[in-house]
Amino acid sequence: MAHDDDLAKLIIGCKHGKDECFSQVVDMYASRCYGYFYRLTGNHDISDELLSELFVKLVEKIGSYKGGSFESWLFRIAANLFHDHLRGKQRQKKLIEARQEQIESDIMDLTKADDERIDKLQIQLKKLDSDTRELILLRYYSQLSFKEIARMRSEPLGTTLAKTHRGIKKLRQLMEG
Repeated sequence: MAHDDDLAKLIIGCKHGKDECFSQVVDMYASRCYGYFYRLTGNHDISDELLSELFVKLVEKIGSYKGGSFESWLFRIAANLFHDHLRGKQRQKKLIEARQEQIESDIMDLTKADDERIDKLQIQLKKLDSDTRELILLRYYSQLSFKEIARMRSEPLGTTLAKTHRGIKKLRQLMEG
């Protein structure tokens, strides 16, 4: 019961904009919320990002907390953030797929003199796994930087660079074969 009283005092302090109260609430819930996000995403960077967003939302929405279980209220916000993240990934995936289709269409529109080489490239690109093909298309056809691609794919820059390098090496082997 003392914990509930302490939490109630912290929430009142938060509603009055007291930074030290927000800090204590963050200290109380950060590891549990991070664990929740990590179990959902399996990704440390995304979990960190969602945790940061959660505590920004806490500051923004603390005035709407009307009592009841604070944990339920906080985790409902966390769940909504995760669902927003998933919707964003779906939109991103659709945009990438549409861009890939456009690139494939643009390739077909190139001059007849390049047809044989382009046909071979198109055929060899299709032999790559979809992840590798996507990386190559994003980098060399969409002209995105490696940093932009890594951020978009929510993976470390080194991972993006390594995957792209291996993909180009594989594509080169297929083109020469």
